[in-house]
Amino acid sequence: MIVVVIIGLLAAMAIPALQKVRTASQDKAVLNNARQLAAAADQYFLENGVSSVTQSGLVGAANYVKALNLVANETYPAGFTQGITITIKGIAGARTITYAP
Repeated sequence: MIVVVIIGLLAAMAIPALQKVRTASQDKAVLNNARQLAAAADQYFLENGVSSVTQSGLVGAANYVKALNLVANETYPAGFTQGITITIKGIAGARTITYAP
């Protein structure tokens, strides 16, 4: 019975720590996606002499970013404008991350 209590206490300490690591990992992956999109948008702006682009102009087999893998059902903006921050919403249904290129 003591062993079961000890295992329960260890599990009670480990589960929140694992959730914190998972959240941090998701946030880092989403931030990395935002960086890639911002870099692709900058390259698009330089090559085409424009100041805005849609996400479909950046992501695709023949575009700057081959695939945008969603990590936690997040939503990326549909368009990008030069010098404007990127806001990713709905990360795991609860969080929002803003990236300033």
